[in-house]
Amino acid sequence: MEPWQLTATAAAALLRAGTLTAEALARSCLERIAAREPVTKAWTFLDPQLALASAREVDKRYTQGVLHGLPIGVKDMIDTADMPTTHNSPIYQGLRQGRDAACVGVARGEGAVILGKTDTVEFAAAGRRALTRNPHDPARTPGGSSSGSAAAVADGMVPLAFGTQTGGSLVRPASFCGVYGMKPTHGVVNSEGAKRYAHTLDTIGWYGRCPGDLRLVAQAFRLFGLDAPQGTTLAKPLGQLRVALCRGPNWQLAAPESQAALLLAGQRLAAAGVAVEELELPTGFDEVTEAQRVILMAEGRGAFLAEYLNAHGLLHQDFRDRVENASGITAPQLLAAHDLAAACRPRFDALFAGYDAVLSPAAAGEAPLGRQDTGNPVFNSMWTLLHVPCIGMPCTTGPNGLPVGVQIIGPRLGDAALLDVAALVAPVIDPALAG
Repeated sequence: MEPWQLTATAAAALLRAGTLTAEALARSCLERIAAREPVTKAWTFLDPQLALASAREVDKRYTQGVLHGLPIGVKDMIDTADMPTTHNSPIYQGLRQGRDAACVGVARGEGAVILGKTDTVEFAAAGRRALTRNPHDPARTPGGSSSGSAAAVADGMVPLAFGTQTGGSLVRPASFCGVYGMKPTHGVVNSEGAKRYAHTLDTIGWYGRCPGDLRLVAQAFRLFGLDAPQGTTLAKPLGQLRVALCRGPNWQLAAPESQAALLLAGQRLAAAGVAVEELELPTGFDEVTEAQRVILMAEGRGAFLAEYLNAHGLLHQDFRDRVENASGITAPQLLAAHDLAAACRPRFDALFAGYDAVLSPAAAGEAPLGRQDTGNPVFNSMWTLLHVPCIGMPCTTGPNGLPVGVQIIGPRLGDAALLDVAALVAPVIDPALAG
């Protein structure tokens, strides 16, 4: 097995043992990128010499952080001190902010090697699409907006990558590309240095190839509950877990393969001894998807106002429409959306008195053809507005042989317990992980 084929968890063990160096791992990843990038096009900036120099510096460290020696890709709307941050916008080509975003600073502080910048939908929002292709079928999208990050991890180019989610920009690409992705509780990871779209929704997350990979990054960010040696949920036998299977209010928008994936995941868990129960969300939750759209569009007005005023001719029409409030959002609508979200959040949290996790679709179906359609976020946007942690994981394939995933969801600040659940259920839901 070449080093680029290792999960972050496996590579971390070898790095700690001294049988693998950060430079050797980075060099292997760069060789994989050289072989696959002409097809996948996951990167907007890559300087192999800079990456190798960074890896050598990590190899010289006296102490080892939780991400010691692990290469990580950074979505190109998150600032890096030594690389451009273009936001995939003609306005910011070549821009160097000169400092790291908070999440990048944490990764560096924990010993990660920042390998390069991954392509994104413009401003992680709308407008221009990434050039990135789905590694499983270059004729199809990897999803958006974290296009390059999901594809790079799926294609073996890097074991970890940062993404973001404002609607479904992290979990949906995980499903399309067949990787693991974590959107933590809103606000637990500092978003300073990442382009803002909607401050009520924007969340920094990450991709890996197994639940253990997601946990490593979560440990770096000191998520609540991860300071214990072992979570209480992980101490449970699989047969004591209770999982709520939630089709959700948008079930009719799921393609047959997405509906089949959710039911298959539930069947696999039940066969393994997990108590799986159907969950119908209480009244009011059927309006949360629309509330998320209202907040997204309303907060987007201010997010792109500076570019609208100072670089109007270079700003995509999608963003001009947001600034001009083309969707006609009113103040009463925005207040109602915020009030609904505030009311639904504790109601959803209360469900976990009886469940360890909620199981739900991760995407509307397989990855669509082409680059323009990056997929419908309808199976993610509700959870994003509710501020709850979500973990996307592979499950099966659709009619065209493309990955179709599912996601498990926990209550706010229940990230540690959700990671414990993921460690238990992923080998059941994702047979490829088990062997």
